[in-house]
Amino acid sequence: MKFGVVVFPGSNCDADVKHVLQDVVNQDTRFVWHKDPLPRALDCVVLPGGFSYGDYLRTGAIARFSPVMEGVMEFAAQGGLVLGICNGFQVLTEAGLLPGALMVNKNLKFMCKPVYLRVEHNGTPFTNALNAGDVIEVPIAHGEGNYFADPEVLEEIERNNQVVFRYCTREGVVNAQANPNGSVNNIAGLINKEGNVLGMMPHPERCSEEVIGRVDGIKVFQSIINWWQGRK
Repeated sequence: MKFGVVVFPGSNCDADVKHVLQDVVNQDTRFVWHKDPLPRALDCVVLPGGFSYGDYLRTGAIARFSPVMEGVMEFAAQGGLVLGICNGFQVLTEAGLLPGALMVNKNLKFMCKPVYLRVEHNGTPFTNALNAGDVIEVPIAHGEGNYFADPEVLEEIERNNQVVFRYCTREGVVNAQANPNGSVNNIAGLINKEGNVLGMMPHPERCSEEVIGRVDGIKVFQSIINWWQGRK
């Protein structure tokens, strides 16, 4: 499977994602510079975490206009898999590939810690290696991870089962105490209507190896590979 990891000025998780894809799950992976056209024949594009363009103006707002994004949007429209992690999630909402917006954390502080996520459903290319109701532990590192959508949009998201991950307790209870940033409905990750674009604030690449103490994140990447192998 061929992955492309987009690198914006200010990306700082690009190497982490490439390492996991290339060296842990052994997939063909390349960096894609933000000024270059999106390469042909990719099977999945990853927009990594970081601070694209220094988060000036608004998180993801400038990166959304990088030359590579035209190719990413076309790729997504044709059904290609796109994964946006943290800042990548912010870029996806700014580009209109996902609904809603990411705002400043409710407590106005940068949050960096492990959190628990409940898997809402596993019928996606990104969660098929998990079970609905599973609780996984994945770290966050963001200052603007507070997901928001208008009531009408939120109702549609919930009706279409687009919420993939919710912040929860260790036991899987979704409540305010488990919500680190104030995200509406404890939303930590969601897909588009077509199911081929996922944005998530937590960092699965930071918990994909035994050597760093957590491996729940690897299941997101393994799900993508499973889906692609099933298609082939």
